[in-house]
Amino acid sequence: MSVLRVGNASGFYGDRFSAMREMLTGGELDVLTGDYLAELTMLILGRDRLKDPEAGYARTFLRQLEECLGFARERGVRIVANAGGLNPAGLADAVRALADRLGIPVRVAHVEGDDLGAAHPGALAAHAYLGGFGIAACLRAGADVVVTGRVTDAALVTGPAAAHFGWAPTEYDRLAGAVVAGHLLECGAQATGGNYSFFQDGDVRRPGFPLAELHADGTSVITKHDGTGGFVDVGTVTAQLLYETGGARYAGPDVTARLDTVRLGQEGPDRVRVEGVRGEAPPPTLKVGLNRLGGFRNEVAFVLTGLDIEAKAALVRAQLEPALAKIADVRWELARTDRPDAATEETASALLRLVVRDADQQVVGRALSGAAIELALAGYPGFHVLAPPGKGAPYGVFEDVYVPHGAVDHVAVLHDGRRVSVAPPPVQDTVVLAQVPEPPLPQPLPPGPVRRAPLGLVAGARSGDKGGDANVGVWARTDDAWRWLAHELTADRFCELIPEARDVPVTRHQLPNLRALNFVVEGILGEGVAAQARFDPQAKALGEWLRARHLDIPESLL
Repeated sequence: MSVLRVGNASGFYGDRFSAMREMLTGGELDVLTGDYLAELTMLILGRDRLKDPEAGYARTFLRQLEECLGFARERGVRIVANAGGLNPAGLADAVRALADRLGIPVRVAHVEGDDLGAAHPGALAAHAYLGGFGIAACLRAGADVVVTGRVTDAALVTGPAAAHFGWAPTEYDRLAGAVVAGHLLECGAQATGGNYSFFQDGDVRRPGFPLAELHADGTSVITKHDGTGGFVDVGTVTAQLLYETGGARYAGPDVTARLDTVRLGQEGPDRVRVEGVRGEAPPPTLKVGLNRLGGFRNEVAFVLTGLDIEAKAALVRAQLEPALAKIADVRWELARTDRPDAATEETASALLRLVVRDADQQVVGRALSGAAIELALAGYPGFHVLAPPGKGAPYGVFEDVYVPHGAVDHVAVLHDGRRVSVAPPPVQDTVVLAQVPEPPLPQPLPPGPVRRAPLGLVAGARSGDKGGDANVGVWARTDDAWRWLAHELTADRFCELIPEARDVPVTRHQLPNLRALNFVVEGILGEGVAAQARFDPQAKALGEWLRARHLDIPESLL
């Protein structure tokens, strides 16, 4: 069958608004996807729905469609997006109303069944990660627009691929290839040079959004529309492939993709072939993301300038200690951004950050703000803050649990109103997830002279969050660099370079086909991004910090 061209126009709720129009008008497409959901987004939509029961979906998607639905209809491009969030039926109705108002005949379907709130009454949002076969059912029935709630990010691609090529649920290798393609597309411009360690290799001022040319055997080519910014090469694809993953087995509701089988090759300018992907039966359970309100938080950043930085920080802490005694969680962080004999006041200053959390808004609100501001004329010399503390804002907590496939009622609601149940995989067709044995290490480099230098001179990295865990994918650009990296960057060495990781479990996974290592750092993010437990709550820059650390690197690599 023909190649299926699937593009992406959104990597998160708030991504480039014009991307939908750019993708629809910039070149050939068959399907345009949009990923609007993240762990934090589900919490935001949950709070929206508390205020308005008719809300709970990504309103940006509707505004984009108002401009672009006509383009999609003219070009025969189907649109698949998880913008339905907590209310996919509501979004489907809103899209129909929009199409009627615009006079554009479109068939709108949606997928539901992910909402497990009734089983988790203490959660603001509780949603299972569904697979792609509900989307496939909608498309096979003729839908032009399919909106979903919480599906896996890759399902936005596996669904259209299964519908187009007629794949059965047990065609694991083909499905796994589509999962990898979906994972490569899901974060938008991250596959085309955005957030890329070696961003200076091309012009990334305005990267285009990616698309995948999918084939019936599950292979694909990752590319972008001609004339758009950014670039697609083996490095940008490797970086995105490692993003927010763990070991060699990348589990999903439809299939477990083996990341250690992926082979990447540069087919031409801005074209990377993805092949060799093997798939296995999915695990017997589905992941469920639970979002709940954890309490209230507040923060204040004190600016400490000039001499005696440590003593000034100690004075603030001593002065505020009585006001903080009743607060459940108090965290201080001193960032020594100051320099000696600095030429500017800003570079002569350090930041002392105080973050407090408690179930009582009053405790972290006026009690803290009053005590902090009262120090304005009675504190350390040069006292000032970046901004006054507020009244205390609610924060969220994310956790995941697992339920059997049969615990959800996965339903495709077709454009004509018919409801089609999507059968879960039979228990005998599932496999409990287990770690892949570590492959043998490559031959080490021969001994030779070394030089103290940043890791980033020979390796790229990309990091991200999954609940309270972080992952850091690190890859080498040459075979020799891989031979050195695989032996040098052990889990113990990682913890030496990243001191925050010393008190939490760190697991290293090898992916030799990608010349890559993936580190999973458990619990470093506390209760997840919404809890904002650390300076970089989503670990987005953890990999770049690692690249900036110095090691003894063979001179032959530099």
